[in-house]
Amino acid sequence: MATTKWAIDPTHSEIGFKVKHMMFSNVSGKFDDFTAEAITEGDDFENAEFDFSAEASSVNTGNADRDNHLKTADFFGVEEDAKITFRSTSFKKNSDDDYTLIGDLSIKGNTKPVTLDVEFGGIAKDPWGNTKAGFSATGKLNRKDFGLTWNAALETGGVLVSEEVKLVIDVQFVRA
Repeated sequence: MATTKWAIDPTHSEIGFKVKHMMFSNVSGKFDDFTAEAITEGDDFENAEFDFSAEASSVNTGNADRDNHLKTADFFGVEEDAKITFRSTSFKKNSDDDYTLIGDLSIKGNTKPVTLDVEFGGIAKDPWGNTKAGFSATGKLNRKDFGLTWNAALETGGVLVSEEVKLVIDVQFVRA
């Protein structure tokens, strides 16, 4: 079977996250500058290989002061380690549109395995004749595993920023 390359369509994709703030509400963010590709044998994507890279400095939470703090050594340390990368090690089909993606995520020089639940939206041609494939992925990670350890204690108990980060990813790939 022939190998097919797929490139991410960044205008129809979002790499996002949510973090609990003050232990009672979520703050959302995303990365504005990223790239990804997939390599498949066939159109069902089973056993596909995924590679992803984001510029840590492109973090965007909608608040410039918070974004600037996230770029410092307290969090992403963009001066020392500018890229966040992910390389898949496994992509297994569980049912028609349900997959499990496992891979190595690297942030601030720390690489750890991450598991994502993936919904495959399907394949279709856009109005310009491009073949597109859509995916939604979710998962969780502990930010401290990746060296993002800054926090502040609250007077009422607890901490300002949760250790758990929820990943919320919606992407379209276009057949190269």
